[in-house]
Amino acid sequence: MKRGDGDGVRGGVVALLAARGARTHRRAWAAVFAALALGSLLLGTLGLAAGSAALGHARVERYAGADAVVAGTQSTRYTAKPWGSEPRTVRAGLTERVRVPARALDVVRQVPGVRAVIADVAFPVTARTASTAHKVALTGRPWEATRLASAPARLLEGRPPTGAREIVVGEGVARAGDRLSIAYGTRSATYTHTYTVTGVSADARRTVHFSRDETHRLAGRAGELDAIGVLADSGVPDDVLRTRVRHALDAAHLRDVSAPHRAAEDPAPLRVLTGDARGEAEFLAAAPARMPLLQVLASLASVVVLVGVLVVTSTVAQAVRQRARELALLRAVGATPWQLRRAVGREAGRIAVLAAVVGAVGAVPAYLALRALLVGRGAVPEGLELPFPPWLAAAPLGTAGLMVLIAWLTALGCCARAARTRPAEALREEEPGSARQLTGCVLLGLGAASAGAGALQHGAAAAAAASASALTMVIGCALLGPWLARGAMRVLGAPMRRLGVGGRLAASACTANAARLGAAITPVVLVTAFVLVQLAGGATLGHEAAAQARDAARADVAVSGPGVPYDAVERIRRLPGVAAATAVAHGTVVVPGKELGEPSLERLPVLGVTPRALARTLDPAVREGSTDGLRPGTVAVGEDRARTLGVRPGDHVQLRFGDGAEARLRVVATYERALALGDFLFSYEELTRHMSAPPPVRVLAALAPGASPTSLSTAFPGARVERDPVPERVRAEDQALGDVLTAVAVTAIGGFTVIAVLSTLTLISVGRGPELRQLRLAGADRRRLRRMLLLESAATATAGLSLGTATAALPLLAFALSAAGRLPWLPPGQGALIVAVVVLTTTSATLLPARGALRGRYPVAAR
Repeated sequence: MKRGDGDGVRGGVVALLAARGARTHRRAWAAVFAALALGSLLLGTLGLAAGSAALGHARVERYAGADAVVAGTQSTRYTAKPWGSEPRTVRAGLTERVRVPARALDVVRQVPGVRAVIADVAFPVTARTASTAHKVALTGRPWEATRLASAPARLLEGRPPTGAREIVVGEGVARAGDRLSIAYGTRSATYTHTYTVTGVSADARRTVHFSRDETHRLAGRAGELDAIGVLADSGVPDDVLRTRVRHALDAAHLRDVSAPHRAAEDPAPLRVLTGDARGEAEFLAAAPARMPLLQVLASLASVVVLVGVLVVTSTVAQAVRQRARELALLRAVGATPWQLRRAVGREAGRIAVLAAVVGAVGAVPAYLALRALLVGRGAVPEGLELPFPPWLAAAPLGTAGLMVLIAWLTALGCCARAARTRPAEALREEEPGSARQLTGCVLLGLGAASAGAGALQHGAAAAAAASASALTMVIGCALLGPWLARGAMRVLGAPMRRLGVGGRLAASACTANAARLGAAITPVVLVTAFVLVQLAGGATLGHEAAAQARDAARADVAVSGPGVPYDAVERIRRLPGVAAATAVAHGTVVVPGKELGEPSLERLPVLGVTPRALARTLDPAVREGSTDGLRPGTVAVGEDRARTLGVRPGDHVQLRFGDGAEARLRVVATYERALALGDFLFSYEELTRHMSAPPPVRVLAALAPGASPTSLSTAFPGARVERDPVPERVRAEDQALGDVLTAVAVTAIGGFTVIAVLSTLTLISVGRGPELRQLRLAGADRRRLRRMLLLESAATATAGLSLGTATAALPLLAFALSAAGRLPWLPPGQGALIVAVVVLTTTSATLLPARGALRGRYPVAAR
């Protein structure tokens, strides 16, 4: 026989073995198919989400007709030297508008190829018609800025504004010729004037347009513009225009208006935006949201990959292990190691390719559903576009290839022993070695050490340490599965033996099959530990923050809405029956520092308050110092943050406000309720001076005994007066995103676990068919056997839940004590759902495959 003929014969043998094996072991490969399809679906979905987020940009609306937009730098930079490395620079987005100096208009106007430059300014106003007291919140802009839109503004009636007391409003607000009362203001006072409506625009929406001079007067920011729209001559390419304008601004040494107040390493050059980047000048939150979205998606993808690898390898290993005697027999009758490896590899490859393709195809609709969920829950900020070009739909094929490779390598590894063992020894089973036991113990120790390190961290570092600890300990438990199962079954065997014949049979079966049950207990441990860490970590922080917010709430009423002027807090204090009043503003700050030796910029939500009688309306639970000293140049700091920064009252902290301005502030107090009120508490004046526009006014008021809030409604017509107002509480910008993706992660891990537990227990139960039939022939009736199987499934679920809870307890305890100062907490409904899913899965996987062995007429024992 020629060599080529021999290769063909061997190849034919391999193909025959693979085809027969796939048909004979359909149940085992079905579980592998499900795990691979789910893994491919999830990774493909996350890959599409990450690709779309990487391509994301702010929506271009207001400046769609401009060829370029000159805007301020909406980011801040921080440079520091990590341990043993060169200095590194990190960036963070700014959520308050950084403005452009007005003198940039003349510079840009002189650039060759520029046809026109248009200044744009926006500011909040409220409008009230003469015939009604109803007030409407609007945005004021200059009429000439409508030229920057994609199409010229279309007037339904009337003409543009030219005089100081003329305006154009949107359809439905008023008609041409009407007179509107327009209220505008600074951060400390409100002014009202009456304007004549000269036109009604179909494109104005919630905007009121003034003449150019009146706009700059009302905005109250002399020499400052929100942005400059640039219209180019015909034929001038965007890149040429951008380069010319950039050079002109640099030659004039122009910087944005925040430049004098920024840190030395944080320059503030003006930006020249073209193409999709023009939207960044309008939707300020869109660009800063992209990086957190990518980071959360990457974190979620890493968890899915790790869990998927554990589950896929477990199901593939179980499928191959189920036929260990068959492989040993083939080896004993002359099959070569090469033939066994190729046969099993081809079997796994066929199943993996089909499953991965099915998952990749389903990834596209799954991503569209995920994006709709993120948008619907407010997890994607307004104005952030997530493109989905046709070529991006091919991305799931890459993740599908990854799942195929994992399955193929696992299958080859699992059959390696049968392939390399001599035929005479192939039927002998091998116990797990001491190296596996030692590795598992080392990983448990490392997980405990990581949890201890997390207890010394703060914020994101503590959360990352808790996740790393849980993951390390879960892998350690997976390696120690056979030994943990034996120990658990010895502990549970004693009480089971007291439950009659069924209990004694269950205890004996669990002890005999402890090594195999370890493979089923491992995914239960995995889902319990991961889900507890993911759910209980966030739930603990949320529960404690809600409790602190309730404890801090002292106000009887809250006044807010378009009808409230900016100087309302002083007017409310003078009303009869009002004991105290506090104005509250929500904002953000950026704190430079280091995390694990690396430079970081942490953006935090904060509050600004008027400090007078603060404890009577919003009590932060001061521990040192006094909030009475809050004024510009000072700050109160939460206890945990103060401990991290090493400051006390009288010390100074350095941070950056939402507009990039750096400040060195003196600490006047430390307080306890930082989870609800934020890590920093500023005076209202200090915080609002760094905001893009005066924030919506919200005043908390405490009433004297027996007083009625009626006077508040009378003093501010159209305002919203809330009795027993919702407690004041800060929320992180990416909280909604984290909540949605945490739910996705928990669902994914749960799906993987159900597949792993079902497949493992199903294969174990199928293999026990002869044993169950022999027990029936020996006299055990169906009721006793069913009771035995129920107790076995209960023992599996109990062992898995207990070990999983113990695995999660240490990292959760460290994180909860570090971040919230309390024991971990999980809503009872979520805990019950975890238990119910595990119990239902283990029971179904144990009882359903055994129906055949329990069916039919068999002799039963005499009663």
